[in-house]
Amino acid sequence: MRRPLSVVVDAGAMRHNLARVRALAPGCRCMAVVKAEAYGHGIARAVRALDGADAFGVCCLAEALQVRETAPHSTVVLLEGCLSAAEFAEAGRLGLETVVHHAEQLAMLESERPALRVWLKIDTGMHRLGFAPAEVATAWARLQVAVPGAHRLMTHLAAVEDATFTAGQLERFHQATAGLHAERSIANSAALLSLPEAAMDWVRPGLMLYGASPLQGDQGQAHGLRPAMSLCSELIAVHELRRGDRVGYGAAWECPAELRVGIVAAGYGDGYPRSAAPDTPVLVAGRPARLIAPPSMDMLAVQLDQVPEARPGDPVLLWGPELPVETVAAGAGTIPHQLLSGITRRVAIREHGAD
Repeated sequence: MRRPLSVVVDAGAMRHNLARVRALAPGCRCMAVVKAEAYGHGIARAVRALDGADAFGVCCLAEALQVRETAPHSTVVLLEGCLSAAEFAEAGRLGLETVVHHAEQLAMLESERPALRVWLKIDTGMHRLGFAPAEVATAWARLQVAVPGAHRLMTHLAAVEDATFTAGQLERFHQATAGLHAERSIANSAALLSLPEAAMDWVRPGLMLYGASPLQGDQGQAHGLRPAMSLCSELIAVHELRRGDRVGYGAAWECPAELRVGIVAAGYGDGYPRSAAPDTPVLVAGRPARLIAPPSMDMLAVQLDQVPEARPGDPVLLWGPELPVETVAAGAGTIPHQLLSGITRRVAIREHGAD
């Protein structure tokens, strides 16, 4: 028997969201970020939907190969860069582009001299990856000698909602790159939605391509985005419980009165967040219900007081266009990126409109 839980991916929504990126950053080229299985939507599926992008950003060589299998002539950028001389050689053989963010990588480039385009990354305050601003001029000069060509400059914003901190990042980037003749990239999804001055030659949307917003307390639909993923299941049982009955592991939740409880085929083994708090919303047959006991590996318990006629087999939406993933993430104390990319391999994925 099939398990009723599935992910439904809407390729049309991804195409729509890419068009929104174009509208928000007119004249900019777009690197569509498809790492982590395209935030859970599937790399091949996303690359087909986003074939209008100018490049695809991935984490590693294995992901780059998945992109190339789907789009053989696409431009693919390794966002974490190459981690060994052998990887630099392979990236050059495959015609990839790569980020270089520390001195050891630069030394490998000088040794291997592969034929590839490089994105020199600058640490403007996130302190994760990148050359310090004071090192940029020297690193850029070494890069031009090691691999002559048209290379690019980039940084990553850490806290777009903190205007003062972000202003400092932008100023450090502009100062560090002054006088260097190269295309530049700053804006990620958060900046595209709230900081138009960060949209330079290239933009690098990730989460917003899949219809969600990375901004705290915000939703992608408020910016004209369309959610591309629906997590769908069914009720597999309905119980009439009495006041004082307890539900779930640890007997942690107690019925305050007589009520109907539905059991949904979904749990943390599928990627639904174990941290989801009571009252996190779900939709049963299109109507509001709410989580009660802590999620278990394979099942969720939901209160059906607003769906009195509910019965096994009724559809359940855990997130999707009618129930934004940002809302569920807030109820779980996490971020939408984690929910979308956290879907596990046992969950069936199908495309919207497919049988």
